[in-house]
Amino acid sequence: MTSVLTGELATELATIAAMTELYCRVHHHPTDKLCDDCRALIAYAETRLDRCPYGHSKPACRHCPIHCYKPEPKASIQQIMRYSGPRMLLRHPLLALRHLRRERRPFPTQPPHNQSQRYLRAQADDKAKTTAGIAATEHDNH
Repeated sequence: MTSVLTGELATELATIAAMTELYCRVHHHPTDKLCDDCRALIAYAETRLDRCPYGHSKPACRHCPIHCYKPEPKASIQQIMRYSGPRMLLRHPLLALRHLRRERRPFPTQPPHNQSQRYLRAQADDKAKTTAGIAATEHDNH
């Protein structure tokens, strides 16, 4: 898992990955690794988290007014969470408690403008390119 997520979004992805691993071991019987379907589901969740318009102020998906998952992955994630949720307190207590805290946190009804992780990363890349271009121009002029 090569994540571009930071902060609470990275923690949310870690929680989804841990829940998926618990589910996959019991229901898909892989030896040491996740099955291809579960790996693809985690990658899909990473993409959705990266593009979440709420960014780091993202609410728990259950309470979010924007449903960004397609129906099939959404059903899979719900099934995984129903199975793994109660087991997370024993296997990954810190992740479980953070997730429960996030579910209780209030959130804005409208997403803040341009706060997705993907947008902020693109802005930072553009700024870095502009700064590098200015530095190269100044170097050429001297």
